[in-house]
Amino acid sequence: MFKKPVEAKLSQRLSGADKKKLRRTAKDRFPLASDANIDEILPPKAEITVAKYSNKVHVYVIEGGLPMLFDIDGRGTEIYPTVYALWKVPELLPSFLLKGGEVSRYVIGGADLMFPGISIPPEGLPSFLAGQPWAVKVPGNPAPIAVGATTMSSSEAQRAGLRGKALRITHYYRDFLWQSAEGHYVPNAGFLVDVVMEDPNLLLISQPSDVHPDASNDEDDINVVESGPIATNIQGSTDVDASKNLDVGVQTSEEITADISGLKFSDSVTAEVQSDEKEQQTLSGEEIDALLDKCLLQALHTTVKDKDLPMPGSTLWSSHILPCRPAGIILDIKKSSYKKLSKWLQSKSSAGLISAKEDRYKKEVMLLGVNRGHSDYMSFKPGKRVQESAEQRHDNSGEGSQMKLQLQVVEVYKPSTHVNSIFTTLGADTGSFYSASDSSDIVFRYVEKENLVKPTDKAMVVLDATLCDALYKGSVKKGSAYPTEIHKKDLGSTFLSRMQVHHRVSKGNEVAVRKGAARPIQIMTERRQGNKKVTRVSGLETFLLDADSLATELQKKFACSTSVAELPGKKGQHEVLVQGGVIDDLAKHLVDHYGVPKRYIEVLDKTKK
Repeated sequence: MFKKPVEAKLSQRLSGADKKKLRRTAKDRFPLASDANIDEILPPKAEITVAKYSNKVHVYVIEGGLPMLFDIDGRGTEIYPTVYALWKVPELLPSFLLKGGEVSRYVIGGADLMFPGISIPPEGLPSFLAGQPWAVKVPGNPAPIAVGATTMSSSEAQRAGLRGKALRITHYYRDFLWQSAEGHYVPNAGFLVDVVMEDPNLLLISQPSDVHPDASNDEDDINVVESGPIATNIQGSTDVDASKNLDVGVQTSEEITADISGLKFSDSVTAEVQSDEKEQQTLSGEEIDALLDKCLLQALHTTVKDKDLPMPGSTLWSSHILPCRPAGIILDIKKSSYKKLSKWLQSKSSAGLISAKEDRYKKEVMLLGVNRGHSDYMSFKPGKRVQESAEQRHDNSGEGSQMKLQLQVVEVYKPSTHVNSIFTTLGADTGSFYSASDSSDIVFRYVEKENLVKPTDKAMVVLDATLCDALYKGSVKKGSAYPTEIHKKDLGSTFLSRMQVHHRVSKGNEVAVRKGAARPIQIMTERRQGNKKVTRVSGLETFLLDADSLATELQKKFACSTSVAELPGKKGQHEVLVQGGVIDDLAKHLVDHYGVPKRYIEVLDKTKK
């Protein structure tokens, strides 16, 4: 299920009704769980996000926390807890106990669990039905290492002589779902987690800390769980069914001798185990508020580009703000005075630093614009970014990487007749091009100059005749009244919509500015006579690409014939025809070699039914 990396297609926050439905589904799916257990994995007041993956799996994540549940078909009928949830509440599911640590090597390598690897209790095999969720544990440790669904009932297993596959593993420790969470969650009650520093892929999970010290070296009380590629030498004949389900690398095992350092955790502590032994620092609420502002300004200066807007608040948080936090610092929005990401972004929008608005369909805050003329933005000096390593510099030294860095596509705006009066009042050039942030800065400067901020509500702007005409003249229906004020968060985007959109494409010293939004390159594969495929590429002129040069290059790269033809009715625009179905390779070549942004490439394969 998660043996290979899978990218999420969509991530959205659950509504209150959806959270209640998820809790009911989890309660029905896990009959052993009490209401307190459900509250432990799905806190009632916590925000829950569902990530929808391309393999139809839905993963439910506590916002700012860990993935707790996953639904393998996306319909709510086959929901399983993650190992993180089982570490919080080990009694959530019934569990099979492995015969020994050696069997765990195969389970965490992605193999299904076979009946010969299960330790049968003296009272006999427990009762279960086919398709029920069960966990997998190793001897001496209550923390499960995997979860899956039973392949047959207990009565069928008895008739089969306890042979064959017992559990179809859907998720296990160290798979890509486990790795998607930042850091390593540690089980509840006083577990000892020892990390072999010379080989961070080895994890020793031992007995609880109240075990007598003399028993700590007993082989029966310690289970070695290897999280990296399986290093073992299988000799002789093994169970046939088990061998079919082993999808693990077989290598000669090496004897590992290393100093082991122990870390002890209590119920109230969640620790992140790092190989470099950097300690995480905890901050007070005021310090977190200040750090949030600092990380936001750092992100706005370095990684948040106007061309990427509008941007979901979750993307801003995970891809831009969190990477800007100092090393060793835990940044949790829930420990700030704002408690929620939406409230924090709305407060910054009210202050005029950014423009943010709640999307009632996606049910999350969207970042619409950045006021780069704001006093906080202007006074902030961004820190230096981490320099690339020698290997990274070597990887980026090729011709394709240089061309990729040179090609830039930026959306710019030119004053229209509607807003010319605003620019003239400020002495700005009405014939120049402005970025989105510069355009927003113009209108905010006008508001400041004319002192249009409402005295009783600093978040509102009173519209004078000039600003009202610039924003609404010609757009208000006849007979309707013109607005008298506007919220600051809507001012920038409304002003921007009244300007003429252009796009600027630059590659080295070559620059082109054209009216309208940039049209993407279109790559289409279709069948010709004789069931042969041909790939057509058009729209190259937008990105300063020469059709003849590209055709010659693709002829050598794909070892096929190419041709160039002028598009009918479009003077100066050409189309490159490539023999063969090379749609994916061609798109990748345009991104890697020429630096064309992925969002400006459209692909259509007409050969697929």
